[in-house]
Amino acid sequence: MPRTKGDHEARRRDVSEAVWRVLAAHGFGGLTLRAVATELGATTGLLTHYFPAKRDLVAHALDLLEQRSAARPRRTADEGLPAVRAALLDILPLTPEAIDANRIWVSSWDVALADPGLSADHARRYAESRTRLTGLVATAQDRGELPPGDPARVAAAAQSFVLGLVVQALFAPGEFTPGRQVELVDGYLASLSS
Repeated sequence: MPRTKGDHEARRRDVSEAVWRVLAAHGFGGLTLRAVATELGATTGLLTHYFPAKRDLVAHALDLLEQRSAARPRRTADEGLPAVRAALLDILPLTPEAIDANRIWVSSWDVALADPGLSADHARRYAESRTRLTGLVATAQDRGELPPGDPARVAAAAQSFVLGLVVQALFAPGEFTPGRQVELVDGYLASLSS
């Protein structure tokens, strides 16, 4: 009996969930067809139907990470500086789910840097994030909550600050607790306002 399109889509969702579980447990360094097959309870032969090569698996994992990041709940805030703050806090590993997602993002850097196509995709993702942040900064400047200046420059610096904070929090969670991360973001934003 031939498989229906619904069966194929359901299997693809199952495969994606298995990929996510492997990423959460082992990062990109542990992402192999064998690991995903084991997690799925299937053969590597089945997975080669979806991912003929390791690069296809990695590209799918990066897309999955981007989709999950875009779909996760975000803080709501008014426009201006509160919206900038909310956007920066949404990046940080403040919850168990955000810790897992950030561990996966950071583990993806090595893989992406080794492949020009994947590297370009990552650069695009970070540029899109900066563009969104630039709009929030510009609104905060228009409202007089941040000093005038180039909003793209401020957004690039803020993104760089918060990504550095992500790394610190992942490597030293006892020192960079969620409360301390929030304090550091608030201090950073206060320094921009003065």
